[in-house]
Amino acid sequence: MDNKLNIVVLCGGLSTERKISLSSGTKICGALRERGHRAVLVDLFLGLEDMDSGIIADPSKLFRELPELKPVVFDGIAPDLKAVRESRRLKSPSLFGEGVLEICRAADIVFIGLHGMNGEDGRVQATFDMMGIPYTGSGYLGAAMAMDKLTTKQLMKPMGIRMPDWKQYRGVGPEDVDRIASENAVPCVVKTPTGGSSVGVYIVKKEEDLKPAVAACLAYGDDILVEQYIEGREFTCGVLEGRALPSVEIAPRTSFYDYSNKYKAGATEEICPGRCSGAVENAMRETALKVHEAMGLRTYSRSDFIVDAEDRAWFLEVNTLPGMTPTSLVPQEAAAVGISYGELCERIVEDGLRNCGGVR
Repeated sequence: MDNKLNIVVLCGGLSTERKISLSSGTKICGALRERGHRAVLVDLFLGLEDMDSGIIADPSKLFRELPELKPVVFDGIAPDLKAVRESRRLKSPSLFGEGVLEICRAADIVFIGLHGMNGEDGRVQATFDMMGIPYTGSGYLGAAMAMDKLTTKQLMKPMGIRMPDWKQYRGVGPEDVDRIASENAVPCVVKTPTGGSSVGVYIVKKEEDLKPAVAACLAYGDDILVEQYIEGREFTCGVLEGRALPSVEIAPRTSFYDYSNKYKAGATEEICPGRCSGAVENAMRETALKVHEAMGLRTYSRSDFIVDAEDRAWFLEVNTLPGMTPTSLVPQEAAAVGISYGELCERIVEDGLRNCGGVR
């Protein structure tokens, strides 16, 4: 890309994946700066409130005096969102912190490095569409549909995509725990349908653990997905600009691919391309591309699979803003086909500009 841009890398926010997003955003911002762009890291929720009054009055100054990027050390512990809320000086119900919309409006494009609710669910994208702010990744509708695993399953089922059987429960509460447990057999997977990074996911193999799992899941919302447990190996397959990337096989050294194992260096062995037959690799790539296109996703996505003992690939879910941390999977898949991390970030920006009508 010859044209050097003013780019806001929007991250953080107020979701259970806040820390991961900060790690992704810092990595993205550094890579874009290395390629000559004037990239600024901005926390969606905390905004610019730690900046001096001159910056608040004229956020575009940040592009002329790029703030130092501080390294983010991920500790593998879910964020204390209550503490994050209390730390913000701006006492407002808005999820946009002080000066966030102003600096996003001053940028040539916003690189959305958010993960989870309030970022990956389409609401930020819809706001930017209404304000005419260019951004990266999928639009609001595709993001919203993909964020809800129940909606994704309902849309994909008529397409003949192999998925675990499931039952859905919407608008439930503690009084429904006994009923939900009685309607499902173990082994099964209990999960919140709008979670990410395996937060709110419980693999239940003993009957006495089913009710506690359902009750624990209610802490994340009043919708619950109970899914058939498929024993096998975990894989993921990305899509970039209409092309399916090589799969990654994910082999956690302990437990399953949970929040800690996803982002703690050395906790998981990741093999790219994954160790599977050519037929299974092709099936996963074809499914990932089919899901991406059917849901109207843009630029990039990542679909997750389980491959069972009979060499069958089962589609689980699709992510519209895949992680971009040092241990994330889509960057590994891109590297396998010769795309460096910096080039990947820049290609995501270029495609975002094409989708949003170019530089203003």
